[in-house]
Amino acid sequence: MIRVVRLGSPRAKGEGLRLGTVRRPPRGVKKTDYARLDYYDVWLPDLAPSQKVIALAHQDWKRFTRAYQREMNAPAAQRLLGVLAALSRQTDFSVGCYCEDEQRCHRSILRQLLEQHGARTS
Repeated sequence: MIRVVRLGSPRAKGEGLRLGTVRRPPRGVKKTDYARLDYYDVWLPDLAPSQKVIALAHQDWKRFTRAYQREMNAPAAQRLLGVLAALSRQTDFSVGCYCEDEQRCHRSILRQLLEQHGARTS
C-alpha cells in the first residue's frame, strides 16, 4: 500500500520506505540526515513537477494540474507510475512532498495518477 505523506512529518508505523517526489532536496539538511529526519529514504524527482510547472501552482491551480498531468503522461513517467502501482500490491511504502496542504500540492494529483494505475493507497 502507498501512503501519501508530507515529507519531514513523523513516520507512521509500518509506513515502509519513503520516496521523496520533490524537485530539490531539503535545504539545510545533510544528505546523511534525510531519512533520520523523516524526509525520505530515496529521492525520486522523476515524479515531481518541473520548475516551469511549479510556477503555475502559485498562479492558477487548474493550469498547474493540467500541466503536471501532461508531464506525467510521458512514457518514462507512465512506466514509473506502473511500477509503483504494482509494488503497492506487494509491499508498503510512501511518497511525499514538503507542502503543508495536500490539496494544493502535486501529491494530491500524484495520488490520483497512482490509483488510476491500480495502486493501493491510503
